[in-house]
Amino acid sequence: MQGTIWETNVGVFLLVTVFLAGGAGYMSGRSVALTWRPALTVVVYSAALACAARFFHYALFHGTLLSLQFWIVDFIVILAISSLAFRLTRTTQMVSQYSWLYERVNPFVWRAKPPAGGPA
Repeated sequence: MQGTIWETNVGVFLLVTVFLAGGAGYMSGRSVALTWRPALTVVVYSAALACAARFFHYALFHGTLLSLQFWIVDFIVILAISSLAFRLTRTTQMVSQYSWLYERVNPFVWRAKPPAGGPA
C-alpha cells in the first residue's frame, strides 16, 4: 500500500523514519546545540540521516533507494525532529548558562530579563 508520505506501509514509515532516523535526528540536533554549532548544521545532518533512512527502507523493506519524493518526506520529518531538539536544548542552555541575562518564556523561546529596578 503506497501513499504519498510512506512507500510500503505506515508501520515501516513510523519505524524507520520517525523512530529510528527521527531518534538519531533528535540526538544530532541536541548535540549540535550542546557544542554551540550553528543551526544550519542541523540541516546538513538531517540530509545525511534522510539518506540513511532511504537506505534502510531499500535494504530492509524493499523500498526505492533513489526516490526524490520519499527522500524529501524523510528529510522534512527528520529536520522537524532535529530542529525541535536543537531549539529545546539551546533554550535550556541560554537560560541556565546566562541566567542573569535571560529568562524562559516557553520551552522554545527565551527573552532578555527586564532591567533591575534602580532609582528612577
